[in-house]
Amino acid sequence: MNSALNQLIRDAFADQANDVFLLEDEAPRVRREGEVMLLHPGPIPRVTMEEFWKSCGVDHASNLEADLSWRVPGGGRLRVNLYHTLGRLAAVMRPIRNEIPPLVELGLPAELLQSWMERSQGLVLITGPTGAGKSTTVASSLDWVNHHFARHIVTLEDPIEYLFTNDLSLFSQREMRQDSKDFPTGLRSALRQSPDILFLGEIRDQETAVTALQAAATGHLVVSTLHSSSVIEALDRFSHLLKQGQHEAFHLLAGQLIGIMSQRLLPRKGGGLFPALEYMQNEAATRNWILENKLPELQDHLVKSTDPSNCSLLEYLVASVQQGYLEPEIARNACTRPQDFDRALRGISNRS
Repeated sequence: MNSALNQLIRDAFADQANDVFLLEDEAPRVRREGEVMLLHPGPIPRVTMEEFWKSCGVDHASNLEADLSWRVPGGGRLRVNLYHTLGRLAAVMRPIRNEIPPLVELGLPAELLQSWMERSQGLVLITGPTGAGKSTTVASSLDWVNHHFARHIVTLEDPIEYLFTNDLSLFSQREMRQDSKDFPTGLRSALRQSPDILFLGEIRDQETAVTALQAAATGHLVVSTLHSSSVIEALDRFSHLLKQGQHEAFHLLAGQLIGIMSQRLLPRKGGGLFPALEYMQNEAATRNWILENKLPELQDHLVKSTDPSNCSLLEYLVASVQQGYLEPEIARNACTRPQDFDRALRGISNRS
């Protein structure tokens, strides 16, 4: 592979890039603190992109896209997505970290997440859009378990994004297509590997959703991610995966769900990124609504709850502005209903 491109990639991540973008006949770009910017003025020729695909073990002529992990020569491991765009070859990559930041350093509610991770069984969902830091939140939570409890933690990932070092716990990290055929197959196999905790990189289909709930019901803590912008949207997506009419599956969801944390990254006041959160812990008051898929009632509960285990995005954004983490306009634009933010910032409660 082209040594100049290797060096370009190594230097970009050494300079704290979050992502590197490569597109045939275009200049390479990076993402830093949420912004996409030029890395180098020169375009990348077709032959270089063909060599890059080949170095990743993917034939560009017979594959339109691929997800994989790859080690840059002389550097670290990267998560790579290969794809075609308007007939051109492209790639996006981000580093697979060995250093896992603690929950407090990430600005997350450590006590709440730790209380969820202490459970012996149930389902924890971390949700958010692409690039919201879901994988980092999960990795930090699992690493906290690693340093406090003796557990066997089996991960099923596509691809692996963080590498864990065993401490009190033992990790079995499995990557799709390299260590297992797919999520449903890997999950069924993992249940025969005496796991205490199962991490599924993402729940994408009905079979995986149902099997994950069954695993939670039979004495395992299951942690996974979903693409959604809120707690309620996550429940809606999960419900659609289960399909209406599967009453037993909804019973499992209502009974086994521990909590949902939804997150997105916003520009922090003074520079950097700030996690804007919404979270809900499943308790007796919410189980019947989940069972009956009453999402408006759950939304109302989330907004009006004074329990510290529950927090709406609106409440979190207002507090973040008041504490000096976010500019008001940034927080306002992140709200579904900006007028509610204006009212809340003036001290007019939405809990009435």
